[in-house]
Parts: sequence; structure tokens; C-alpha cells
Amino acid sequence: MSPRPSLTEGSIASGLFRFSLPILLANVLQSLNASVNSVWVGRFLGEAALTATANANTVMFLLIGAAFGVALAATILIGQCIGANDLREARRVIGTSATFFGGISLLMAALGLLLTRPLLVAMSTPPGSLELAVAYMRVIFLALPCLYMYAFLMGALRGAGDSRTPFYFMMLSVALDIALNPLFIFGFGPVPGIGIAGSALATFVAQAVSLTALILHLYRRRHILRLHRDELALLKPQWPLVATLLRKGLPMSGQMVVMSLSGVLMITLVNRFGVDTSAAFGAGLQVWNYIQMPALAVGMGVSAMAAQNVGAGNWQRVSRIAGVGVLYSVLLTATIVIVIEVLNRRVFGLFLPAGAGALEIAAHMNRIVTGSFIFFGITVALFAVVRSTGAVMAPLLILTVSLLGVRYPLAQTLLPRLHADAIWWSFPLSSALSTALAALYYRYGRWRQVDMGLPRR
Repeated sequence: MSPRPSLTEGSIASGLFRFSLPILLANVLQSLNASVNSVWVGRFLGEAALTATANANTVMFLLIGAAFGVALAATILIGQCIGANDLREARRVIGTSATFFGGISLLMAALGLLLTRPLLVAMSTPPGSLELAVAYMRVIFLALPCLYMYAFLMGALRGAGDSRTPFYFMMLSVALDIALNPLFIFGFGPVPGIGIAGSALATFVAQAVSLTALILHLYRRRHILRLHRDELALLKPQWPLVATLLRKGLPMSGQMVVMSLSGVLMITLVNRFGVDTSAAFGAGLQVWNYIQMPALAVGMGVSAMAAQNVGAGNWQRVSRIAGVGVLYSVLLTATIVIVIEVLNRRVFGLFLPAGAGALEIAAHMNRIVTGSFIFFGITVALFAVVRSTGAVMAPLLILTVSLLGVRYPLAQTLLPRLHADAIWWSFPLSSALSTALAALYYRYGRWRQVDMGLPRR
């Protein structure tokens, strides 16, 4: 049996670093994969195709956000069970949540296929990009069950203290995706080229192969979370546990939906300024993924470490984890912000054709927006700690206020006066508010008294 890493003892600083590093590297690979795909699409299929992928990915993230919160709730439950040294309970969570989450992903895939065109039209997707976006997104929705069962298993492994296995299999999926993209886009030999839909098909194949390989690996290596033959009955949903997953997962899904809806609303404003501004924003999303990566990796590490210590009852250690997580997020994010600012046009030149009008727009936009990600890193670390106890409503309310109550209305109000700059300035202002509210809740809120409410047999 694979050894179970402990996140409840030893140095917090070094333990969090060792645990978060594979997550960061996996995020780097994932973002590199998305960036390489964008290079193929943007440089060889044109700005309209890049705009299509930006619009399509925003819609997809909105529709699947409702399912993803269930996986986050399961990850926290697994972490608490591992911290309490209750492997049987951890496997019970795995069985029920895997079946339930798989069903949700199938439902969301079906809804996505039905709503693809209406949503893209409602977002004011530029006419020249609409058909491309529809073709791309339909294939992605076909891949949705594989994409999100894969993400669920990776989250479960991290909740159990294993961040290395997800990294190794992320390497496999990224390598396949990068290799298959030009093959399916342009075709070669007997393989026909299908354009922008080929980029989505490459993701589909890579995720399906990697998911299958990961499951086989867990059984071959006798991982602690695998279900034995006599435990396959645990795959039958246990409804008290489903109720817990929904009670805690839906508010976290709400956070994903709020973030996604905010993205949809903002890109709707961006689209008013034409293809150049939309392409600049699409390139900006690719660059900003890299800026967010350290904070997201630290947040995942903080969440797993805090959940295990909550399960073990180590509350003083939970507080120290929060401090170290915030420090890491600030230092790492600020470093990348500085590097991106120094490189600026050279970075955006990877995604946009030389001399394109979108290039200057992207450089200007980036100077205003990038500082907001330092606030983002602090908020992610604090949210990761409070959610590890099951306190999920306050983060949802804070995000709703800052993203929907401030960011979009502020941009829309200032649009006639500042034009596109109103959109860019709404990012740092709303992010600063989110951080202030998160810090106040962490300091004065009652999140330590919240219980995940895991039902016992």
C-alpha cells in the first residue's frame, strides 16, 4: 500500500512548500497546455478563432461550476477523514461522491450541448467568431465527463495528502494534448484536419486516456483511496452523505458560478469594443492564468493541510497554516506580476500576430489589471482556510458582493467616461474589496465553530 503523507505534523513552511510545489507544477503544465493551444489557434487560425475560444471557455466554466463544488466538498471531507485517521470513512466519501459527481457531469454536458449557441449569442460573441465558438465548445462539452471525473480524482488525492500522483498524470495529459493539437487542427496522412474543433478534440482524447491510466495506476499501486472488491457497494450513493455534499458543495459551486458569471458579464462588456479588444482580453486571460497559478497552488495546499489538521483537532496549527499561506501567495504572486510587467508586449506577442492592434490594447490593459492578483492571492489563502472547516457561505457572499455587486456595476457605470479602461480598473478595485472582507471574516467570523456535518454510520 502506498504510504500516506501526513500534513498534521512537522514544519508548516517546508511541508506546505513540498506539498504545493507539485500542484504549482501541475498548474504550470495545465496553463502551458492552454497557452500552446492558444498559440496554434491565435497564430494560425486568426484573431477570430482566438476570440471564439475565449468566449467558449467562459461559457463552459459557467455551466460546469455547479458540479465542481461537489468535488471541492468531497476533497475537504476526505482531508478531514485522513486527519482523523479514518480510512474507511474516506473511502465511503470517495464512493458516493464519485457516482454522484459523475452523474452531475453527464447532466451538465447534456445541458451544455443544448445551450451552446443561445449562450454565445447572449454574450454578444462577435459574428465572425460565433460559428467557430460553437464548433469548439460542442466538442469540449462531449469531453466534460472525462474532464471533471479526472479533476475530481486529482482533488481527492490531494485531500488525502498526495500531490505527486496528480502531477505525474497531468504531465501525461498535457503531453498528449500538445502533441495532438496540430494533428487534429491541420490533419496529417489519414487524419483529417477539422480546424478549431480539433483543438477541443485533442483535449478530449488526452483527458480520456489520462483518466483511464490514473485509475489503473491507483489499483496497481494499491493506493489508500482505492476501493477494494468488497467495497464496490460504496459506489451506491448514500443519501445522508449526498445531502452533506450538496449542503456544503452548492455554496462552493455558487462561488464558481459567481466567478464564471462575472467573467461572462465582463467579456460581454469587452465584446462591445470589437474583435481587437476581445482578442486582447483573450490573450490577457492566458497571461493572467500564469499570474494566478502560485496563489491557486498555495490555496490548494492550504486547503488540504488545514482540512487534515481540522480533522485532527490541531487548531493552533490551522492558524499558522493561514499565515504561511498568505505570505507565500503574496511573495510568489508579486514576483510574477513584476516579471510579466517587464516582459509585457513580448509575452502578448506569443498569442497575437505581430503588428496587430490587439497587441497595444493588451499591453495597456495588463498594466492596470495585474496588481489585482496580489489581492487575489491573499483572498484565496484565507478562503482555503475557512472553507476547510465547512464555512462556505461567507466566501460566497464576499465574492458575490465584490464581483457582481461592485466589479460589473462599476465598470458599466464608468464605461461612458473611461471606455475600456473602466473594465480594466474594475479588476483591482473589486479585488481589494474582496481581500478586505475576507480578512475581516477570518479575524472576526465564527468559521472555527462550523462543522462539515459528516454523517457517521
